[in-house]
Amino acid sequence: MSKKQNRAGIKKWPRGIWSYLWRRGWWRRIAFIILAIIVVFTSAMYGIAQWYIHKHADQPITLGATFIPDYAESFGLDPRDTLNAMLSDLKLKQVRLVSYWEDIEPTPGHYDFSQLDWQFALAAKYHAKVSLSIGLRQPRWPECHSPGWVTIDPKNEAAWRPQLNQFIEAVVRHYKTNPALQDYELENEFFLKVFGQCTDFSRSRLIEEYNLVKGMDTNHPVIVSRSDNWVGIPVGQPTPDEFAISVYKRVWDATFTHRYFEYPLPAWFYASLAGSEELLSGKDMIIHELQAEPWTPKGLEITQTSVKEQYKSMNPKRLKDRIDYGEATGMKTIDLWGAEWWYYMKVKQHNPDVWNTVKQAVQQADAHNAQLAKS
Repeated sequence: MSKKQNRAGIKKWPRGIWSYLWRRGWWRRIAFIILAIIVVFTSAMYGIAQWYIHKHADQPITLGATFIPDYAESFGLDPRDTLNAMLSDLKLKQVRLVSYWEDIEPTPGHYDFSQLDWQFALAAKYHAKVSLSIGLRQPRWPECHSPGWVTIDPKNEAAWRPQLNQFIEAVVRHYKTNPALQDYELENEFFLKVFGQCTDFSRSRLIEEYNLVKGMDTNHPVIVSRSDNWVGIPVGQPTPDEFAISVYKRVWDATFTHRYFEYPLPAWFYASLAGSEELLSGKDMIIHELQAEPWTPKGLEITQTSVKEQYKSMNPKRLKDRIDYGEATGMKTIDLWGAEWWYYMKVKQHNPDVWNTVKQAVQQADAHNAQLAKS
């Protein structure tokens, strides 16, 4: 066969395949169209992911962690010791703190910031920045942390929304001039209806609260977060200063298999979500919760399971792989989820392996950032 004939055959080959598939029946046509759409969509997502990763490649990495004193106490830990160790030993430069409504305003109009104040003071002592969770919905079960004197009824918003706004105003007013404050995270995973004991998901409330905070404090960014593993990007109001996403990889499937399940999503999937959001709104995205503690079976607390069982969903190797996975998304701010468990393993179980894994990751991030600063 001549070169000219060979080139002609190559040109005809795609058309031949198309003709063959298109003439084999309507169901083959539909299947082919669906496959083509999937290929095009996946290719576009991958392309956006690589653009995002490349664009942010020269930016420093910030590894932080969420800290909740009530959760530390559930492990039999002293909250002050726990946070102090996170900042002094792990040398975290960022910590996400919570401002539970039920803790700060136990009775109407009476605010107690003492517990949160000492956390801010510790952060300032170690030159760490605070990302402050505010609003009704904040990290950890039951997600919505309203005081007992409030009934959250979506059908009677006038009975509680003014009180919630007053509470948010009090928190912002108290901390907006604190030098340790870096940003606010408003209403953690607000639209996640399938998890938590929350009843109100009104977008108008989220918009109102966002405008309230921005009206009181123009110096600090406001973050709005979404849940993980869902295709799609936030398009409705409000458009915050920055978006956040949670990343959980290995969970206990209580619905179908009743086994541990690992989401097969590659790191570039999350990069594509961050990149798509940046292209659409010009706003960046961070990981505000990267799974770094066990997901226990059958709704059991971590302390109700053996270390062997805990290690089925999170152990030192999985933890290192998870941090590497988070960094591979291209997002440069990563708050790890489960610091209280690491400290529990270290001081109560006399097993410092997961603690040291995080410590090494922070050291590597610091070394990476130092190298960037030199270049």
